[in-house]
Amino acid sequence: MRRKLGFGTFAAAIALAAFPGMALGADATSTLDSGDTAWMLAATALVMIMLPGLALFYGGLVRRKNVLSTIMHSFFGLAIVSVVWVLVGFSLAFGPDANLFGIPGLIGNLDYVGFMGVGLTPSTVYGLTIPFVLFAAFQLMFAAITPALITGAFAERKRFASFVLFTILWSIFVYSPIAHWVWATDGWLFTRGALDFAGGTVVHASSGVSALIVALLIGRRVVNGDRMEPHDIPMTVLGAGLLWFGWFGFNAGSALTAGGLAASAFLVTNTAAGAATITWVLASYLHKRKVSVVGAACGAVAGLVAITPASGYVTAGGALLIGFLVGGLCYSATLLRERLRVDDALDVFAVHGVGGTFGAIATGVLATTAINAAGKGLIDGNAGQVLTQLLAVGATIVYAVVATFVIVKLVNVILGLRISARDEEMGIDLSTHGEAAYQM
Repeated sequence: MRRKLGFGTFAAAIALAAFPGMALGADATSTLDSGDTAWMLAATALVMIMLPGLALFYGGLVRRKNVLSTIMHSFFGLAIVSVVWVLVGFSLAFGPDANLFGIPGLIGNLDYVGFMGVGLTPSTVYGLTIPFVLFAAFQLMFAAITPALITGAFAERKRFASFVLFTILWSIFVYSPIAHWVWATDGWLFTRGALDFAGGTVVHASSGVSALIVALLIGRRVVNGDRMEPHDIPMTVLGAGLLWFGWFGFNAGSALTAGGLAASAFLVTNTAAGAATITWVLASYLHKRKVSVVGAACGAVAGLVAITPASGYVTAGGALLIGFLVGGLCYSATLLRERLRVDDALDVFAVHGVGGTFGAIATGVLATTAINAAGKGLIDGNAGQVLTQLLAVGATIVYAVVATFVIVKLVNVILGLRISARDEEMGIDLSTHGEAAYQM
């Protein structure tokens, strides 16, 4: 009986998604604000452009024989999560709490499956001046880029079908629950006062530690005398520039209004990125006596990652401190990865895992009510906020590690993780996609 009911619910969700008039109704009592709505439409588009940006950023860092496969991970990942989010992901993340196993705050229920009830008027809980469907679309872009970040860890060696299945499972069973914990008003970390303005724990810490697990389980790449340097540095820098540009929507858009808080988040986002670029390049120069262009691109991303959870709570001075510190911290993490010989191909853990974790903890220190009344950190006399941030980071990391381990093992049993050694030596572009990025 349960199976029949579950299938019926799923079929109804698809039907409602196919006929939006059944689920989305205009309400004469709407309290929409046109300025907020216009800004959030733009912010949603800005976050979407981060996926092509990530595709180029990652694509330039791999060998030329694998650039198309690397780009495909981000591009096709957007398509996969766009469907998963509408069908079930949004409901699990932002639906009313399901009280799973009698424990509140773990996961949303299925009220919004297939976007049922995700209407054209504002929610009474989320984004009070914009259409609820726009809030859901904005959150979709966060859901899409998070598993795409992980792909940098297994670049150049994972089967495409395995990537697809991994992305679906990780989006449903890792991203949506953590998003519910931290961002849903009845999530257990939200109710404990955890601060994460735009995704330090939900997006970056979760994807960073998951990337490390995947890299450990999938094993090192086959080298066979290949040079492992980035094949197209201008492509990487262009990708970093698009990420920097899109990040204004990522962070400033998380204010959900076109006001002073969005403006502050916009400013501190740029400030931290600039500061981290400087310190990463400086650290690289002190280490190798070269001014690295790739280092500048990576440093900018590290600064953007670290300021993400703090962007709605800290001053420009706080952003400078976060940026200056995280540039050197993440650069040091890349050196540790080399010593441990973990083939996290594109340093996802070093940048997103370390940077996101640092940013989340720094939020507990530097959050101030001068920027946001909801954020009172150590500098405002609330030392307990640091402990709350540590709890949020710790819970996110533990859950992401365990769940990712299980998902990878399951995918390996069903499909196998790696392409064959012969196909890996040929390059995934030709062996899997039958296409070449460049004419020889």
